[in-house]
Amino acid sequence: MKKHSARVAPLSACNSPVLTLTKVEGEERPREPPGPAEAQAPAGTEAGGRTSRHHWTCSQEQLRKVFWGVAVVFCVCASWSGSTQLARLTFKTFDAPFTLTWFATNWNFLFFPLYYAGHVCKSTEKQSVKQRYRECCRFFGDNGLTLKVFFTKAAPFGVLWTLTNYLYLHAIKKINATDVSVLFCCNKSFVFLLSWIVLRDRFMGVRIVAAILAIAGIVMMTYADGFHSHSVIGIALVVGSASMSALYKVLFKLLLGSAKFGEAALFLSILGVFNILFITCIPIILYFTRVEYWNSFDDIPWGNLCGFSILLLTFNIVLNFGIAVTYPTLMSLGIVLSVPVNAVVDHYTSQIVFNGVRVIAIIIIGLGFLLLLLPEEWDVWLIKLLTRLKVRKKEETAESSGDLGTGPQSRSRRARPSFAR
Repeated sequence: MKKHSARVAPLSACNSPVLTLTKVEGEERPREPPGPAEAQAPAGTEAGGRTSRHHWTCSQEQLRKVFWGVAVVFCVCASWSGSTQLARLTFKTFDAPFTLTWFATNWNFLFFPLYYAGHVCKSTEKQSVKQRYRECCRFFGDNGLTLKVFFTKAAPFGVLWTLTNYLYLHAIKKINATDVSVLFCCNKSFVFLLSWIVLRDRFMGVRIVAAILAIAGIVMMTYADGFHSHSVIGIALVVGSASMSALYKVLFKLLLGSAKFGEAALFLSILGVFNILFITCIPIILYFTRVEYWNSFDDIPWGNLCGFSILLLTFNIVLNFGIAVTYPTLMSLGIVLSVPVNAVVDHYTSQIVFNGVRVIAIIIIGLGFLLLLLPEEWDVWLIKLLTRLKVRKKEETAESSGDLGTGPQSRSRRARPSFAR
């Protein structure tokens, strides 16, 4: 019996189907064509004549994944939109986006302990923390996690992670949460462009169209606010955050490939350790230079900071490990569904104006996002569907013409004698 271990890549944003970041071991071998006996067997029966229940089993598995997918979509949407709105609320009393980024990133250290707790609860072959750690360290090479590997394969991703979150949070100070969330969806288009250029990924015309729609949406979103410097800076910050997220994903695929769940949890915990050791000095410098200053620690809204960190941690946990229970496409839908949620909240809590240009920009970017969710074989599936519909239509036409040919008038014509000589 083959073991299936899903492989994922830890992402700071949505798990993009544009880049094949998941891999199931044991499924690399192409499926063999059916033999003569199998080809002649009727549908629903096996070669030996027994009725097959494979279709029913598959439908049960698909229903289970869809059910979990709905739960994951809700969790991704709620955590992503909730963290965005809570960050916006935090900045009203605590104007320190980099400190908030640093504080939330420190919680990444909990990834591996939470994974190990799940391993102890579910795995039949339980390992000690040291054994599990050593096994996950093989992801970095034969020598494991050395100091050289830490600075060459972990530190750059720690910097990209920090920049992605800091630019996103800093943009929330400039523009409303709805614009920030919808513009960040453009990161999928940037992933496709970078993977096409750097990784020589498959060219797909529909994804080029999606990238064009994303760029057009960015321009229209800027035009919706009249090209004011405040909004232009905010939009530039979000686009920079989406670019850093895309670069993170492509570099991970290029340098590290894909990771098992334990390896991904260890990698994300290492990013938290890197943040504690090497990024801590930056909030301290910003505090003493009064760039991000607060009078006393009692003035810090600890509830908002911890709530934001928990929501962001939940978002990344569900996003990176939700592939174990559902489809990546369903998880990605949670990101785009957060846009209308933020729009509703902004409508009642801020002075956002949904003019025609802004609404069209949101629709265009959302459409581009959905186009990027199409699988690589979507055109083949579409041709097969159209072919089946065409064949079915011909069969229905033939049956209807056959029914007309067996009517009472046709029978009377056949029964009438002919006197032609």
